Amino acid sequence: MAKGQGAPAAARSATEWDVVIAGGGNAALCAAITAAEAGCKVIILEGAPKPYRGGNSRHTRNFRCMHEGPLSVLTDAYLEDEYFNDLLLVTKGKTDERLARMVIRSSQECLPWMQAHGVHFQPSLSGTLSLSRTNAFFLGGGKALVNAYYNAAEDLGVTVVYEAQVRHVHLQGDRFTHMEVSVAGGPVERIAGRAAVLASGGFQSDIEWLTRAWGPAAANFLIRGTPYNRGVVLKDMIDQGCDTVGDPTQCHAVAIDGRAPKYDGGICTRLDCVPFSVVVNRDGDRFYNEGEDTWPKRYAIWGRLVAAQPEQVGYAIIDAKSIDLFMPSVFPAIKADSIEELGRQLGLDGGKLARTVADFNAAARPGRFHPTELDGLATEGLDPPKTNWARPIDTPPFYGYQLRPGVTFTYLGLKVSDTAQVQTQAGPLRNVWAAGEMMAGSILGQGYLAGFGMTIGTVFGRIAGREAAAHVA
Repeated sequence: MAKGQGAPAAARSATEWDVVIAGGGNAALCAAITAAEAGCKVIILEGAPKPYRGGNSRHTRNFRCMHEGPLSVLTDAYLEDEYFNDLLLVTKGKTDERLARMVIRSSQECLPWMQAHGVHFQPSLSGTLSLSRTNAFFLGGGKALVNAYYNAAEDLGVTVVYEAQVRHVHLQGDRFTHMEVSVAGGPVERIAGRAAVLASGGFQSDIEWLTRAWGPAAANFLIRGTPYNRGVVLKDMIDQGCDTVGDPTQCHAVAIDGRAPKYDGGICTRLDCVPFSVVVNRDGDRFYNEGEDTWPKRYAIWGRLVAAQPEQVGYAIIDAKSIDLFMPSVFPAIKADSIEELGRQLGLDGGKLARTVADFNAAARPGRFHPTELDGLATEGLDPPKTNWARPIDTPPFYGYQLRPGVTFTYLGLKVSDTAQVQTQAGPLRNVWAAGEMMAGSILGQGYLAGFGMTIGTVFGRIAGREAAAHVA
């Protein structure tokens, strides 16, 4: 038996499991723990090798949580209506209000549950733009959360199989019977179960699928999330008549450092300097309001904005006044003593960039600068405007970063009920539930709210585990 494969192939195939879970990230683990605590015999089929287990969850760093007063590391209060209004701002109303509010309300009880299963939190750090009231940060990041949940699951007797590529979810009428799985490239095995939870994410790592949805520009996208989410289970369920939600062109896409790897760059490649920058395209022109809103509510629109520019590339320009105001990229900034020289180092027309920055500086107006709040420090007579944090970029040395679209996960998913049950035109599947990115398009029609993906995965993962366990009881 290969190390970490949970059980010999013969034993895996001979067992009728109570709950078979496709996926091994946050939502899958929450479902597994919940079902195992209810007495179920559970198997997790994780597509990644053990060192890369956890899907996109290992790249996360916080959980957005409603609370009526101080809770753990969270300060003050963050109530349902404010939370929901924050979601409406980023989705522009493209959300299922009933499901969204259910997730928001449920988040408050999730945080203590997370702590009880080994997750530790820490106060928000400097450079995270005043998230201390809304987002609880994981001590050790998403990797520590994933490790804690795997430890909890294994303590409960959950079997985990790594490098387990689910090829097919077999349905007999409206009922799941088994999954067909290849482990570590081996022959296809039949894993039978009484209930299934689908939590294997979207299709962001299938570049061909992305290109069909987006067009040729998608070939230039970087995939900051796991390379193992290729949408195989999602496509299989769609092909079998399951209802879908979400737009295949919508995704969690942020502006990341252009030097990031094609896959799996994660959180450390994200660039958070945009609110303090002038951002230009390949031609040296600004194309959007860099100070539209606080960064946690706007960082996830910048991937799409950059994707719409020539060659899917942008450039963020800052000066010495701002270099310490944000969490830095893993890559050092390009540095120069003049804007013109910086432009040349970035491969731009240095003279054009210098004129763009000079026009911006001339439009900046004096006022109070506050890096973590909307300060109203705006340009005047400039199109597009910059409506907050518009300080002149005039203090050398000057710094620049190349921006590329970095896709984390896609929003096309399976339609589910408020009990996470997968829906078809003929009605719900009797013993199949979905959680996490597999169904997040029900709530995230577009845009993104920092930490909300983890909230959806935690809430619906626990629901799916509970409902699957109730079905087999």
